[in-house]
Amino acid sequence: MTTDRPEHAELLRRASELVPTLQKFSTWNEENRRIHDEVIAAIAAAGIFRLRTPLRYGGYEAGTRTLVDVAATLARGDGSTAWAASVYWIPTWMASHFPDHVQDEVFTSPDSLICGTLSPSAMAAPADGGVVVNGKWGFITGALHSRWQVIIAVLVAPDAEPMPIIAVVPTAELHIVDDWHTAGLKGSGSVSTLAQDLFVPQDHVLPLGAVLQGQGASHANAASGIYGAPLLPVAAASSIGVALGLARAALDAFTAQLADRKITYTDYASQREAPITHLQLADAATRIDEAEFHAHRLADTVDRKASRQEQWTMRERVLARADMGAAVERAKEAVDILANASGGSSIYLDRPVQRIQRDIQALSLHALMHPDTNRELHGRLLSGLGPNTLYV
Repeated sequence: MTTDRPEHAELLRRASELVPTLQKFSTWNEENRRIHDEVIAAIAAAGIFRLRTPLRYGGYEAGTRTLVDVAATLARGDGSTAWAASVYWIPTWMASHFPDHVQDEVFTSPDSLICGTLSPSAMAAPADGGVVVNGKWGFITGALHSRWQVIIAVLVAPDAEPMPIIAVVPTAELHIVDDWHTAGLKGSGSVSTLAQDLFVPQDHVLPLGAVLQGQGASHANAASGIYGAPLLPVAAASSIGVALGLARAALDAFTAQLADRKITYTDYASQREAPITHLQLADAATRIDEAEFHAHRLADTVDRKASRQEQWTMRERVLARADMGAAVERAKEAVDILANASGGSSIYLDRPVQRIQRDIQALSLHALMHPDTNRELHGRLLSGLGPNTLYV
């Protein structure tokens, strides 16, 4: 199966055309705690799920800058949907490290949706021909529409040190736990999944450490630079566009109402006449520019090193996390400024800015995206200390 590879501009055009559909279903998504099937179908038809699917299966193997900009565009329509799309790209990339015959099972369609996690919250035991897994994974965005899930577990074998492993399994063999009751990213359907005595064939299992380094068992993908990068910079760049897009969406919502909104208990007939508004808008716009700088620097670093198939230094890995944290922080600051400037009427549920603020708050609390966590990691490097995590 082959396909023409659309260029960056074409994929952005397709994403832009999806924005009205995403906006139309954003309230439904929140109320039902999942993404509407029509939205999933529309995104699939636009080819957005194919951005990290291998070319030979009809995918695009798109550049990382494209992922950032497409996610940012989708987030102007709905943060939950943009988050789900960007999360799908990450386990799709991870699945592309498995043996080629396993990929043949997984990528039966260029739009094969794969959910996943980076958290080793399950245990695995050796079994004849594979491993048996028991455990639960939370925050599994996309599980409700996916056919496969990438899982992480700790393999405990006799006379061996515990070892984290990664495996790809059919979602149908897992139990869905409907526990996604949250304040932000409510529409993403990021439920938990549960494995009970799940047998996983050995060829569906890889050492997590290898995939963290961008080392897999695929011969067909070995020549593609995007699959040789370390996992964490790839994951960071895949999802950071959502934060940038949410900040832009807040700016869109704020400026759309600016001319017609009075400032209550003042003589300002239009909010845009008030000097405080000028300061707030300029401050928010500058922070959005700063978020864009960090997001694009991260993406461009991944793309540059992938095109040259260069090894990553520890400094570059840590800076990737630092860029992600800085982009999230600046985007959230911009949203908060605009939300605070939107007045009391902005708390109504039909006003986009209140949802945008809740969504970016939820995103900023993600363990890998939290600004403080990433700033501390960067500070350790600057202090001459090594990272205190494997996730770099």
